[in-house]
Amino acid sequence: MTQSSPPLLRIGTRGSALALWQAREVQARLAAAHGVEPQAVTIEVIRTTGDVIQDRPLSEAGGKGLFTKEIEQALIDKAIDLAVHSCKDMPTVLPPGLELAACLPREDVRDAFVSRKSTALAGLPREAVVGTASLRRQAMVKRLRPDVSVVTFRGNVDTRLKKLDDGVVDATLLALAGLKRLGREAAATAVLRIDEFLPAVGQGAIGLEARETDTRTRDLLAKINHVDTLAAVHAERAFLAVLDGSCRTPIAGHAQIEGGDIMFRGMILRPDGSETHETARRGAVRDGAALGADAARELKARAGAGFFAAG
Repeated sequence: MTQSSPPLLRIGTRGSALALWQAREVQARLAAAHGVEPQAVTIEVIRTTGDVIQDRPLSEAGGKGLFTKEIEQALIDKAIDLAVHSCKDMPTVLPPGLELAACLPREDVRDAFVSRKSTALAGLPREAVVGTASLRRQAMVKRLRPDVSVVTFRGNVDTRLKKLDDGVVDATLLALAGLKRLGREAAATAVLRIDEFLPAVGQGAIGLEARETDTRTRDLLAKINHVDTLAAVHAERAFLAVLDGSCRTPIAGHAQIEGGDIMFRGMILRPDGSETHETARRGAVRDGAALGADAARELKARAGAGFFAAG
């Protein structure tokens, strides 16, 4: 690309170390797929409300979308051509005119347990303090260990690990995908099995958001889209949408493609972990979103009105 030629595509992203890693991975894949130099795909760093708010849980400040709102506005304003997100940060309902157009191949979806006091959640001393910003993780910890205290724990990976070293909490939980992408997998004390600690919807997946009418960008993104990951994420997000999920509701969901079928498992929890409902579905990949939505309707009916209001 010469200095005067316009970029092939303009990526919008947050400025955290993990967000920039994700944006550069998309940049590299696009450049390789379309035979251009990486600098032909530019990266625009956009500061979001979620980055600014550090003094309280995001669930109290408006929930999901706080890490995407300003980036999505830039997309709507055509200041960028695509937005790169961690899929689990994306709002349940996207702004009109925007769509999840592609996903990269999914990284490990599991949660990592990190502690200097114990090698496992079960081994923490009674009344230990676990720090996490996720209501899903809080509820699942309380479900398995009702005796421990769970406190809000925010910040990037390095900040949280330093707080752990300083004894602010006895343990924390982080997405293994993020640790791997940052080369910090060794920080994980243990990796939690999916069957005991179901991941967040979209966990481990990098989503590429574009304007629905921008066929040029969508065609360019199609070259790097991982079809199975996109199908799995659509199924999970359909589950979330029926439950009206947000940062204020503990919801877990995971889909994977196996043997030509899509397998989905979903769970809802009371915030204090005292009650859970879960279900599973298996069917054709093309029916993934319908299966996820159907699973959500079942859990909603079983849980009854006001399930999430009680804690």
